[in-house]
Amino acid sequence: MAEPLRIALAGLGTVGAGVIRLLETNAALLRARSGRELEIVAVSARERHKDRGVDLSPFAWVDDMAELAARDDVDVVVELVGGSDGPALALARRAIGSGKALVTANKAMVAHHGAELAAAAESAGIALKFEAAVAGGIPVVKALREGAAANAIGRIYGILNGTSNYILSTMEATGAGFDETLAEAQRKGFAEADPAFDIEGTDAAHKLAILAAICFGAEVDFAGVTCEGIARVRAEDIARADTLGYVVRLIGMADLEAGEDGTTALLQRVRPCLVPKGHPLAHVTGATNAVVAEGNFSGRLLFQGAGAGAGPTASAVVADLIDIARGEIGAPFSIPSAEMAPMPRAEAGHRTGRTYLRFTVADRPGVLAEMTAAMRDAGVSIESLIQQGRQEEGGEVFVAMVAHEGPERNVQHALELLHGSDSFTAPPLSMQILGD
Repeated sequence: MAEPLRIALAGLGTVGAGVIRLLETNAALLRARSGRELEIVAVSARERHKDRGVDLSPFAWVDDMAELAARDDVDVVVELVGGSDGPALALARRAIGSGKALVTANKAMVAHHGAELAAAAESAGIALKFEAAVAGGIPVVKALREGAAANAIGRIYGILNGTSNYILSTMEATGAGFDETLAEAQRKGFAEADPAFDIEGTDAAHKLAILAAICFGAEVDFAGVTCEGIARVRAEDIARADTLGYVVRLIGMADLEAGEDGTTALLQRVRPCLVPKGHPLAHVTGATNAVVAEGNFSGRLLFQGAGAGAGPTASAVVADLIDIARGEIGAPFSIPSAEMAPMPRAEAGHRTGRTYLRFTVADRPGVLAEMTAAMRDAGVSIESLIQQGRQEEGGEVFVAMVAHEGPERNVQHALELLHGSDSFTAPPLSMQILGD
C-alpha cells in the first residue's frame, strides 16, 4: 500500500470536527477506496482548548495556520476557515506556493479568487479541490466536471441556499410572514444571527459563479451576478403564487447568450421566482439544495440533497481527499485556466418571459387605473389580476398581476413609470415565472 496521505486541517468548527469524525469512523472504507491511509498530522484553529467533541491529541497543534503549509510532513492542506480574503486566502496561496494540494469548502474565496488559485495550482501541478464549496454534500462539482463532461451545458440553475429555501417553504406551509419565519429559523439554527449573506442572495451568488465557470468555461465572475434576495417576499405573495399554481423559491440561474456578431455573453442572476408546481424544484423544501443542469445529450440532470451541515459538508471534503490520494488532479474548473477567459456579461432586458407583479397601494379611487395605464404605456399585457379586499376603510390594498410573456425591459419600464407615485405604500415587487 502507498504511503499515507498526510493532511493539515485549518478550522475546527462543525465541519472540521465532522471531517475528523468521518476519517475515524470510515477509516477502513476510505483506505480501501483510496488505496492509502488518510491521516491528519496537524491542525489549527483560533481557540486551542475549546471542546469540539473530538480528540485532537493525536495531531500537532499549530497556532499560526499559515505555518501548516510549510510543514514537511504535510501533503495536502484542508481550509475550513471561511472568508473571501484574510487568513483563508493567505493559507491557500501559501499552500499552493509550497507545493501542497489544497481542499477548501470556502465558496466566497473560490468565487472571488478561484481563477488565481486555479492557475497557480495548475502551474505547480497540484490539486485544487472545492466540492464542499457548492451545495454541501451534493457531489455536483464532480458530477459536472466529470460525469457531464461530454455535454455542452445550456443552462445551470437551482436552489443554492438552504436558509432561504427553509424560510420560503416554511412560509408556504404555515402562512406566516417573513420576519416571523426568519426569527424561527434563527431559533432553530437554520439561519445565522446575521442572515444577510443568505437572505440577500450573496451565498447563492458565490455558488452560482463557481458553477457557471465549470459549466461554461468562463473565468469566475462573481461581480457579474445580479442578485436580489427574499426579504421583500410577503405571505400574501406566497398565497397568490399558490392560487396561480406556483411556489416561490430563490433561484440562481446562469446561461450563455450568442450574439449576432458571434460573441458569447454570460447571464448570471439570483432572485426569487415563481416555480410551477410540476417542476422538480417546486418539491424541494426545508434547508435542502437542488441543482439542475441541462446537457445537450444528457438532457435535464437534477442533483438534490443537504446543502450544509457537518456531515454532508465533511463528506464532500473527504471525497476530495480520496481523489487526491488516488492521484487525481485535473483542471479545477474542468478546462485549463489558460483556456478560460473573462466572458462579457449578457443583458437581460430583451429576454422574454412571464412576470408576477405585486403592488401594495392606498385604498382610493384611480389607483388601479394608474397601474394599468403604466402597463399599457410600457407594452406589458396583463394576463390576470387579483385584488385583495381591504381590511379596513382607508387601509392598504394588495394587488397581484401576472403579465403575459414579453420582454423583461417592458416590465422594468412600467415600474419606472410608476416610481415615485404616492399611490404606493411599499415598493412594488416583481418575480419572474420559471419556465418548464
